[in-house]
Amino acid sequence: MPLTRRRIDLAAKRVSGGVILGLHRRQGDPVDMTECHILDPRLFALLAPLRIVLASLGALTADGDVLLNLLDSGPDILLATDVELGAADRTKLAAFARAQGVPRIGWRSRRGRAVAEIVAQTGPVRQNFAGASVSPPLGAFLQAAPDGERAIVKAVIAALPKLNRRDVIAELYAGCGTLTFPLAEHGRVCAFEGDAGASAAVRRAMAGRRIEITARDLGRQPLMSKELSDARLCVLDPPYSGAAPQIGEIAASSLRDVIYVSCNPQALEADASRLHQAGFTLESITVVDQFLWSTEVESVIAFRRGSSRRTRSGPSRSG
Repeated sequence: MPLTRRRIDLAAKRVSGGVILGLHRRQGDPVDMTECHILDPRLFALLAPLRIVLASLGALTADGDVLLNLLDSGPDILLATDVELGAADRTKLAAFARAQGVPRIGWRSRRGRAVAEIVAQTGPVRQNFAGASVSPPLGAFLQAAPDGERAIVKAVIAALPKLNRRDVIAELYAGCGTLTFPLAEHGRVCAFEGDAGASAAVRRAMAGRRIEITARDLGRQPLMSKELSDARLCVLDPPYSGAAPQIGEIAASSLRDVIYVSCNPQALEADASRLHQAGFTLESITVVDQFLWSTEVESVIAFRRGSSRRTRSGPSRSG
């Protein structure tokens, strides 16, 4: 739906007389955002005051990045600049957070893989996943729109094989728990996530639930096929580039059921081919159209080894 996007990565550039704040371009200055029919109005309303405070920061000498997330607790902002924030900059950002009702503002350096730090916090930060209150790290990944997230979760749950409460669900690329907490209502979840902040957020919120979470970079250290032997099925939501080299270990495992969430048809094709070669067949597919006025879609695909039943659902229209 229009006006529901809750996550956006913007470019900031200092120019004569102020700051441009808008969409990245591959070449040239950012496209200054003066209106948007996709972004949630609560995030769009921050752009004008953000331009003013960014123009006042000594740390923004030329270019910067601004990542906005709209959490259940309110807007969450992560700034990135080439120059470190000074004391005066931090004071200005704290005042901005109070004036605009922003629970948290963070900063990181644009140089290298710098860790983000909190520079202003006015209240708790939370996001609800299936009744669990999670405090995501700065810059956390969320599905683009709430309706899209709900459609994806619904499709994943609908694709589950028959389970009992003791069955183990191996969940790979778990993020902050978008699927982890809903899945835990159907089986015992062993989740793996490469980002330490995201896995810690799940760990803090999982008390009393059938969840284990491990911080593990599956690109560098994929789960071996033997490590998947206790799982009844595998659910994975890999990054845009796909699940290689993890998919090879899934194919070589004894798993019978795999549910794959994808936002990249090319990566999905490559990974699905590996599964097909290992004897998996397509069980069901749901297409979620959550990227408004775009050719991009999200897909939820269920694979099963030794099955011939096929179903299709979609596209599901959302955000």
